[in-house]
Amino acid sequence: MTVPALSIVIPAFNEADYLPRHLPTILTSLHLWEETSGEAGEIIVVDNDSQDATTLVATNLGARVVRESARNIGTVRNTGAAVAQGRYLFFIDADVSIPAEAVTTVMNLLNSGRHVGGAIPPLYTPRRLGARLLCRYWDAYRRRHRGAQGVDQFCTAEAFRALGGYRTDWFMSEDMEFFARLRQLGDLTHRPVALVDTLRVKPSTRRYDQWSTWRMVWWQNPVTARLRPHSAAFWRHWYQSTVR
Repeated sequence: MTVPALSIVIPAFNEADYLPRHLPTILTSLHLWEETSGEAGEIIVVDNDSQDATTLVATNLGARVVRESARNIGTVRNTGAAVAQGRYLFFIDADVSIPAEAVTTVMNLLNSGRHVGGAIPPLYTPRRLGARLLCRYWDAYRRRHRGAQGVDQFCTAEAFRALGGYRTDWFMSEDMEFFARLRQLGDLTHRPVALVDTLRVKPSTRRYDQWSTWRMVWWQNPVTARLRPHSAAFWRHWYQSTVR
């Protein structure tokens, strides 16, 4: 049996409705790279104690499913990484579509040996103008700080292990904190992170469309995003009442 070179890890909580919309784009991108490279990859969906048919849907679409009951996104991603066989890891959220060339681009960067990891920036297209402006602000913030959201991040498995993975004592901003440490490791080892600005991944805009603009501004700004990251109660709406 061929050992996969790439492991794509997808955290999922009650995503039975969204996986059929987004996972096929990941499968298409993965298969395109497999056909041209002769290498193999795997897709691991980490079912975070879902109450719907997430596991069944993911399995039927061709993903390997593991379960994690702890309601903490860092723990969920780490659980997927722990069973991954690939020498490279690609973390993608369950409600994110990626372009067909995404996996090929990521693997070319990682196989070059010049980068410890990186990310493809997101393109959000919410309905309301205020939400679109907020997304543009975050895009500019990301570019200025060489940061990346957890909607998609990739790295070598070696780098992931060296960093100890995502923090499991944070309930918010654990993705940005991990990427900051990955960026520091890249700078230290002269293998900087790669921000693939020629491509965009497309996350769903469900929270932007269902929450008011002011509510999004309050919960999604650089100050609030760093408030009490250890508090499950403070960030309970991100876990207990997830927008669907």
